[in-house]
Amino acid sequence: MTALTPAGRRPPTLRSRLSLIAVSIAALLMAVLILAFNGIVRHQLDQRADDHLRTRAAAVASTVDTTGRRARVVEVPNDDALDSDVWIYAGTERLEAPPGAADDGPLTRVADALAADRRSHCVTAADRGPVRLCALAVTGSAPATVVAAVSLVPYRTSADTVLHATLALGAAMLVLTYALTRLAVRRALRPVQVMTEQAAAWSAQGGDDRFGTTERPAELAALGASLDALLDKIRAGLRHEQQLTRELSHELRNPLARIVAELDWWRARRRSPEETQSSLAVVEDAAASMRTICDTLLDEARGVAATHTGPADVHAALVRLAGRSTPPPAVELRIGTPSGRPVAAAPAAIVERAVSPLLDNALRYARSRVTVVARSDGADVRIEVTDDGSGVPASFAPGLFHPGRRADAGDGHPGAGLGLSLARRLARSADGDVHHDASHGDGTRFVVTLPAT
Repeated sequence: MTALTPAGRRPPTLRSRLSLIAVSIAALLMAVLILAFNGIVRHQLDQRADDHLRTRAAAVASTVDTTGRRARVVEVPNDDALDSDVWIYAGTERLEAPPGAADDGPLTRVADALAADRRSHCVTAADRGPVRLCALAVTGSAPATVVAAVSLVPYRTSADTVLHATLALGAAMLVLTYALTRLAVRRALRPVQVMTEQAAAWSAQGGDDRFGTTERPAELAALGASLDALLDKIRAGLRHEQQLTRELSHELRNPLARIVAELDWWRARRRSPEETQSSLAVVEDAAASMRTICDTLLDEARGVAATHTGPADVHAALVRLAGRSTPPPAVELRIGTPSGRPVAAAPAAIVERAVSPLLDNALRYARSRVTVVARSDGADVRIEVTDDGSGVPASFAPGLFHPGRRADAGDGHPGAGLGLSLARRLARSADGDVHHDASHGDGTRFVVTLPAT
């Protein structure tokens, strides 16, 4: 559905705007051309009228004898056509005038003025329409002047006809320009409409479709590439958001289970004040752990985890982590005693959260024993989490740290396949890493390395 403007009207389309712009430019150019063309036509018609008058005046001047003391008109047979609309002067004395021309008429007065001026030039007068008069001075011993006149009505009628014809042609050209421009713009914008329909379909269905897979004009291809890059960023952001949500759910599950268990135990029967305080301490510790988990994962997602460099007492962090864990009845959890006190250049929360998924997996798959040992080898702190379970299948080793993947989803153990990828990402946020020690033969061993202080 097309959106409406605040005034309740549909906004103009790009096709309409481009068509109006094209018509406006064409109208401006057409107006300039029509004005210039008609100006040239009128000038040419006026020039033809002047040429016609000068030719007639020269023909009449050939009948004027100026060799004597006084100019006189030499009568020639059939000169009625020459005498039509012609005045002949000897000096300022009028020798002949057109039949029917009044002595005090407007044209006669103009002709008298031209003769008195005694030079060859043309003027326009009005007498029931525009009239052009041209004077021709006749050379000789006796001064004489011939003035010829012609009505400009036929010339102006021709000029008006040309003007109306050019205006009609210009209007037809503007209509044709508008229609052709709309058609051309519609064809040119068809790929944009297709891209809009694709984007609408993708927003409703999802998927990994891209604009750059279809051949388009260079400009739209560049637009498609930019939109594909934007889609990639949006999809990456959505995947990151979804992964963060899953990881928060994954990490918050254990402390939340501790809180629920303590509340169920406390409500099962009446407890002594000491037992109640002990349960509250467990709930408080679990809540603090949940807050730490949220802060740690959100800091890592915002990219600010690396700004906190510790130091962290690794052994103390492992002891706290083991205290919050609940090993199965048949599994023994041992925290190795280091020869020294390894200190990592990373926040204690990062240390705990990087080791926690490894410890959970070890407790889940171990048969009888899980060992966590931390030692410092100078530049790095090395934390080894070892269990005596069945180990990692060789075929699954390449995808071990891919989020959402499990070696055997139907093995009866809970999990979403997020722990290992989360542990590695947290360790790397502190310039460390997590890897699987494939050389360990009896069970599974994962190694967390963090920079030492």
